[in-house]
Amino acid sequence: MVGAADALPGRAERMPVPANHLVHGRPLVGPWPDGHEAVVLGMGCFWGGEELFWSMPGVYTTAVGYAGGHTPNPTYEETCTGRTGHAEVVLVVYDPQVTTLDRLLNTFWEHHDPTQGFRQGNDLGSQYRSAILTTTDPQATTAEASRQRYQRALDDAGYGPITTEITPLIAFYYAEPYHQQYLITHPHGYRCHAATGVMVPPA
Repeated sequence: MVGAADALPGRAERMPVPANHLVHGRPLVGPWPDGHEAVVLGMGCFWGGEELFWSMPGVYTTAVGYAGGHTPNPTYEETCTGRTGHAEVVLVVYDPQVTTLDRLLNTFWEHHDPTQGFRQGNDLGSQYRSAILTTTDPQATTAEASRQRYQRALDDAGYGPITTEITPLIAFYYAEPYHQQYLITHPHGYRCHAATGVMVPPA
């Protein structure tokens, strides 16, 4: 991982963000409705990751971006160099009265391989690492308990230790507009299929 002193400098200007989500028409930028929460998930290429969540019951909106590193307002090309420290991530805004973080995390764990470190399948680099970036203390507690349950299932299946980082979200930087809901405009586009095939056991 690149350190802060060696990271690319980035810029003060924010990335432009489309006004509305291409699937359901709701905004990609807050403020969110009262009672809604946000969590940011890194699970390899963010195109396929976002697609998993945008139609789930209780999910208000999704967006893709960069988080977990040092460079302010990075570009996709900069993130791909590994010199920003950021991962490709998905912002998921949800209504806890309709769905739970555990349900979202079940989808997260089961649709990538969280034991691979700085890669997902053939995608190599720190930008493809597994991450759960939380916005509340209860989210962090739920994420850690979920990780422990999944680790036991992975142990039984012969997999190694989970490398997923669970840490508070410091900043989420939106990706370029053409990345948002990419698989709607490119339905035959790339989806990373790295996954263990192991299901999350019930809580």
